Amino acid sequence: MELTQRKIGKKGMEQIVIVGNGVAGITAARWLRKLGDAKIYVISSESAYFFSRTALMYVYMGHMLWKDIEPYPRDFYSKNRIDLLHTKVQSIDFQSKIVLTEGNKPLAYDRLILATGSKSKSFDFPGNHLKGISSFYYKQDLEHLNQISDSIKHAVIVGGGLIGIELAEMFCSRNIPVTMLVRETDYWAHVLPEDEARMISRHIQDHKIDLQLETRLQAVMGDETGRVNKIITDKGAEINCNFVALAIGVVPNIDIVQNTHLECDHGILVNEYLETNIEHVYAIGDCAQLRDPILGRKATETAWYIAKAMGKTLAHHICQQPTAYQQVLWYNSAKLLDIEYQVYGQVPAQIKYPLNSLHLELPNGRQSIRITYDHDTKVVKGFLLMGFRFRQDVCERWILNKTVLENVVSYIRLAFFEPEFYKGFARRYMKKFNIEFGKSAYLKTRGSFDSVLKFFKRSKKKESDESEHN
Repeated sequence: MELTQRKIGKKGMEQIVIVGNGVAGITAARWLRKLGDAKIYVISSESAYFFSRTALMYVYMGHMLWKDIEPYPRDFYSKNRIDLLHTKVQSIDFQSKIVLTEGNKPLAYDRLILATGSKSKSFDFPGNHLKGISSFYYKQDLEHLNQISDSIKHAVIVGGGLIGIELAEMFCSRNIPVTMLVRETDYWAHVLPEDEARMISRHIQDHKIDLQLETRLQAVMGDETGRVNKIITDKGAEINCNFVALAIGVVPNIDIVQNTHLECDHGILVNEYLETNIEHVYAIGDCAQLRDPILGRKATETAWYIAKAMGKTLAHHICQQPTAYQQVLWYNSAKLLDIEYQVYGQVPAQIKYPLNSLHLELPNGRQSIRITYDHDTKVVKGFLLMGFRFRQDVCERWILNKTVLENVVSYIRLAFFEPEFYKGFARRYMKKFNIEFGKSAYLKTRGSFDSVLKFFKRSKKKESDESEHN
C-alpha cells in the first residue's frame, strides 16, 4: 500500500494511464490535469469520447443526437493534453507496469487507474445462444438495437430494474409491443417500498405494457434460422416474440484483471484512498469495491455522482496530499416512464424498526412523498419522491443536521424545486402529520410563502455561482 504522496508537477513528469473513459475516468483525468502536469492517457474500446450513458435511451427515441450526450467538445481533450486511445486492453503486466493494448501494443505507466465500469449481468438458460437476445448497456448495444428495431414484432424484457423500464419506454416510442417479466410481486419491489412499487406497476400497465409479475424466464425457443421466436415462462406460458432483452442488473466489469495479483471480490478491492493491493494502482467508479464501507452502505455503488466524486478525490490524492474518499449521502434519481423518482438517504424497501415513515400519495396515483425517520428520536433519515422533485441541498442539510420530522414537515415548502406549484400539497402533508401524531402535535406553516420563494432564489443563485467556479 502507498503510505506517502508527492505532488506531480513539471519536475515529476509521471505517466498516468486510465483504463475507462466513463465519468469516473474522465473526471480523474480532468482533475489530474488541473492539479499537475503528468502525461495522461485514457483508454476505451467502447467509444472514442466520453458520453452520458444514462442518455442512450434518448438517442434511441430521437430526443437527442449523439453529439448532445457528449458532455465536452471533442477538442477539450487535446486542449487539456489528455490523450485518448480508442482501443481494447488485452492484459496488464503489473510487475513491469505495462498495459498491453490491441495488436500487442505496450503502454508503460507510472500510475494506473482502473475505471472499467460495469457490465450487464447474464445467466444460463436454454436457448441463450439464439440470435435476437441482447442486453442494453454499451454504445454498441444501442447501435445494434437501432439496426434491428424495424424488424422487431414483439419484445420481451427480462428484469424489472431501471434498465428494464428504460427499454420498455424505448420500445413503446417505436410502437413495438412489449412484455416485461418481473420475478418480484411488483416492479422493483426489492428497492421500492410496497406502495411505490405498486404505483409504478400500475403505471407500466397503464402504458399498455404486458407486465407479468412473479414470473421468470424458463427458456427461449428459436426457428429454423436460429433466431428467437418465442419464450417459455416458469409458469408454462408461451409468448411469441422475436427479441429478448436481458435487464437483470449490472456487475463490476473486472474481466481484464481476473486471475492476476490484483485483489478482487465482486469488484476491485480498494482502501479509503482508492488504492488497490498493488502499489500505484487504483480503482474508481462502478468497478471499485470499498474494503470498509460505512454502516448501512454497499461496498460497490453504481451512481454517476459517486463515480465523479471518486475521480476527483483520487486526483487530489495523487497530486497533492493523501485524500480519503468518503461516501457522501446516498442519492439517486430516474424517470420511470412519466413519473420522476428521487431518493435521498435511507429509504429501504422494507421499512422496519428503528425506522418508520410518513407517506402520502395523491388521489391521482402518480405522486407521493415518503419521509423516513427514527421511530424513537423522530430524526429524519431519508426522502422518497414519486412525481415530485425536491431540492438536494435542502434534503441533505435536513438529514445531515439530524432535523426532527416535525420541523421538516413545517418547512417542507423549502424542499420543493418549484415551490409556487405545490402550496396545496404542502398543506396536505402537514394534515397527514397531524392525523398520524394527534392534535397535540398540530403544525402550521412556518414562514410566509414569499420567504420560501426568496430562499429558493438565493439557493438557485448560489448553485449558479458554484457551477461557474467549478
